[in-house]
Amino acid sequence: MNQTTWIEALPELAEALGQTAWMTLGSFLITVAVGLGLGVWLRLSSPDGLRPNAGVYQVLGVIVNLTRSLPFLILMIVLIPLTRLIAGTAYGPTAAIVPLAVGAIPFYARVVESALREVSTGKIEAAQSMGSTTGQIVRKVLLPESMPGLVAGGTLTLVTLIGYSTMAGAIGGGGVGDFAIRYGYQRFNTPVLLESVIVLIVIVQAIQMVGDAIVRSMNHKR
Repeated sequence: MNQTTWIEALPELAEALGQTAWMTLGSFLITVAVGLGLGVWLRLSSPDGLRPNAGVYQVLGVIVNLTRSLPFLILMIVLIPLTRLIAGTAYGPTAAIVPLAVGAIPFYARVVESALREVSTGKIEAAQSMGSTTGQIVRKVLLPESMPGLVAGGTLTLVTLIGYSTMAGAIGGGGVGDFAIRYGYQRFNTPVLLESVIVLIVIVQAIQMVGDAIVRSMNHKR
């Protein structure tokens, strides 16, 4: 039985890329929305934050660290009941968005906390002296001043999600990871396996280059 050539596998690869894009972008949007809020909350409630609260900070820190410490494959398995509850199924690209987002939110939240921590205290104190509320300081000082770091962290998070999405394919998530396993690894078809690897490398490099360019542009305007 003849093996599928890498050219013949292109239609299946294109379909897999579409699935990867769907689960990666979907989980990325959720991650940024939730992770940004969680990161701001962490920064505000930290001991040197605008609204120090040791209890809240410790609870959030434990939740974030616990989630980050779990290997992604284990996290996917643990979250199968939640995934089925939210998506109606535990398999497929749409279902994979749930564990992808849950796995990436704590990571991005720490990125946000770190970026906000780099904002000059002088600018924060100047805003406070003018009577700005905590919400105004967050919107007009903390977030704008930390935007290069937030974009750099978002780029890193997106690249990480692409890596996670390939692992999701190993247990029925679809995408390029599933394509590489079914058409490459299981059929001992090295050219097709290499094809999927090269495509992922190109995508990651492109995303990183775009993200770095945006960060450089922001830094030049500061």
